[in-house]
Amino acid sequence: MNVYFDNAATTKVREEAIDAMARVMREDYGNPSSTHYSGRYASAVLEGARAKVATALGADPDEITFTSGGTESDNWAILGVAEAASHHGKPRKGKHIITSSVEHDAVLSPIKKLESEGWDVTYLTPAISTGDIPSGAFNDALRDDTVLVSLMLVNNETGNINPINVYSSIIKRRRLDAILHTDAVQGFCKIPFTAGSLGADLISVSAHKIHGPKGAGALYIRKGVKLPPMLLGGAQEHGRRAGTEALPAIAGFGEAAYHANVERETTYESARSLAQYIQNQIRHELPDAVFLGVGGESPYIVSFSLPGYKSEVLMNALEGDGVCVSNSAACKKGARSRVLEAMSYSDDIIDGALRVSLSRYNTPEEAEYFVKSLVKAAKRLIKAR
Repeated sequence: MNVYFDNAATTKVREEAIDAMARVMREDYGNPSSTHYSGRYASAVLEGARAKVATALGADPDEITFTSGGTESDNWAILGVAEAASHHGKPRKGKHIITSSVEHDAVLSPIKKLESEGWDVTYLTPAISTGDIPSGAFNDALRDDTVLVSLMLVNNETGNINPINVYSSIIKRRRLDAILHTDAVQGFCKIPFTAGSLGADLISVSAHKIHGPKGAGALYIRKGVKLPPMLLGGAQEHGRRAGTEALPAIAGFGEAAYHANVERETTYESARSLAQYIQNQIRHELPDAVFLGVGGESPYIVSFSLPGYKSEVLMNALEGDGVCVSNSAACKKGARSRVLEAMSYSDDIIDGALRVSLSRYNTPEEAEYFVKSLVKAAKRLIKAR
């Protein structure tokens, strides 16, 4: 049996999205900016996809700008806010940024770039027990000169959920002008939220985490937020992002968002059931296992460790049985998890960590097969520890 349990890295593209993409490439292949009939047909596809993504996010279509994915959306949000807050290199509002030590590299890298240019950055540390950023620590970090807050909704390694709506309320209660950005790539169409319920000014989402194609994403920009374009050279995306839109990928994104939104509750319950089964079986069969960041996590991600084992060895054994899991974010290419380091786990727990991430296509039979393969690997490798 082949079991794909690495859906936090990417997901299988659903047939409806593939059909939409193929239709655009075969039929509606015009440039959406062209004024002739072919361009108008393509423009209708573009705006239809925008409406579907907006509906799934609980936003207005004109608040959605398409990008190449979560990384671009994150970079644009962070660097754009910094640019907007400065005038000819001189800050107008301040130079303070709040983020966390467990953000995705697509957030931390541009922030570290700004830090090297003189911005003051506060890196919040997650609670060891739950993995989220405590609201009290967030409140203490806020300053009158805070320009930007960037905190992820769902952690891509542990599945821990941050209370973005609480952070938003704190900012509003203190009447601060700080812009709140959240990387919601692992939460979009998975856990229940809308742009309004989060209260964030900027929200990054991606297609390939919800059974859409790679190469498409979006940035929600709340009405009233001024964000300078990162790409120049055209009036596409209402002047926010130059360059001919990747219409096939965007059409697939729209279709994936539509179906994921419709199926959200049933898929959530399916993932929750599978996650509970996996956790319960591992606890029973491997009592030394440690579950990471337990409490308030997304059911789509199960993060645990078998202390004393090496995750790479376990992954290789599982792959031999046709099972795909990971030990950290895919962009780390197997490197040691800095997220778990930031959460103050011991070396033996970090080195034995595995991440199981689920999707709508996973089944109870796959979950049972995975646990059996994991137990078999642990027993076979016990002498090699």
